[in-house]
Amino acid sequence: MAVDKDRQAYVVETLEEAFTELMELDPNAFRTKFRKMAADPFAFYRGSACLFYRDIAEVDDPWVDERTRRVWVHGDLHAENFGTYMNSDGRLVFDVNDFDEAYLGHFTWDLLRFVASLSLMARRKAFPEDTVRNLAVGYLCSYIEQVHHYVDHDDDANDFALRLDNTEGPVFEVLTKARLASRTALLSATTTLSGAERTFRDMTGVRRLAAHEHSQVQSAFGAYLDTIPEDKRLDRDLFYKVKDVVGRTGFGIGSAGLTAYNLLLEGRNQALENDIVLSMKQGAVPAISRYVADERADTYFEHQGHRTVISQRALQAHTDPFLGWTALGDTGYLLDEISPYESDLAWDDLTEPDLVEPVLRDLGRATAKVHCASDEDSDEGLVEFQIEEAIAEALDGDREGFVRDICDRGLDYAERARADHELFVDAFREGRIGGLSST
Repeated sequence: MAVDKDRQAYVVETLEEAFTELMELDPNAFRTKFRKMAADPFAFYRGSACLFYRDIAEVDDPWVDERTRRVWVHGDLHAENFGTYMNSDGRLVFDVNDFDEAYLGHFTWDLLRFVASLSLMARRKAFPEDTVRNLAVGYLCSYIEQVHHYVDHDDDANDFALRLDNTEGPVFEVLTKARLASRTALLSATTTLSGAERTFRDMTGVRRLAAHEHSQVQSAFGAYLDTIPEDKRLDRDLFYKVKDVVGRTGFGIGSAGLTAYNLLLEGRNQALENDIVLSMKQGAVPAISRYVADERADTYFEHQGHRTVISQRALQAHTDPFLGWTALGDTGYLLDEISPYESDLAWDDLTEPDLVEPVLRDLGRATAKVHCASDEDSDEGLVEFQIEEAIAEALDGDREGFVRDICDRGLDYAERARADHELFVDAFREGRIGGLSST
């Protein structure tokens, strides 16, 4: 079979432009990342958002105007970036997660990226092409219905959530699983008791810090406390006492080469079962920003940690009360809690289309919520209009045409990703990506 050498060179060039600096810092992490991406087209797609946006950023988009081409978007909306969390009101919610790629862009990009991911995931399950299209149509129709609900009613998008009391089926089940989790179990897995004090376990992926690095992280943590909103900030005399700090490795496909730490904090009281574990992770450059110039956004953010946190607060209602940012030197970091109540949907168990279809309706509603919550009612002021009204006007009454076009383009891109995956695997095996070979 003939190899498209020009496209292969384009794929390699795009990955190198996005990752060379991090590859040079930690080549082993990128060998691991690329091996995971080589597993199948879906894994490759998850790890190559930079390629998706380079391909799509210059494509004419008939569904956006001056407003809807510049809204908060998730940036990496694929089928596995949904899960549970405990919000700041103490309620378990099923929602979009992982905001590392969030930025300002076309609202359609999230939908296209999701539809393509759905096609790649459905291929794993051997769903027929017509079935995949029907599932994508259901997701998009649910999205549009939720957007128009916000237009037609006075509901605040921030008040909508998928919870235990309004879900059923697989989404309800994953919420129930999260509810059965416990902080004690999380602490038992990651920490140990020495007498009457708790510290992190020495285990794979954990490294102890030298005194200088430990001091730097402690200082950065102090600066982070000022970024917690006042209405979520607790008594510093007890609650934010740092008990232990370690370096962390072994994160997912998207975090290769990024520095990270875990911090163990005193909880709401001195009882050991209330201790809190925070993640402090280096912020990454979002793929969209490599191909879309937005001077106003670029000057607004102090660094990538700041950008990630502000993006998450815009897109997600009632965020983690520990969410904030800091810096080590010129490098930005975001901090949030490693919560025992985070649980992902078990897609492997959804083996038939009639099991997947109701889940996609919920995901469509959740996608509409994150878009419509991130408008003039948000705090950051980078989007100064009502997004639901702007999207409804951009569709101009042609819902069927919109759904058909997003389906066509999303499914076509899935085919492109399948072909690119083969090109990537061959290039990686032959050692033609940033000097990294697969051996």
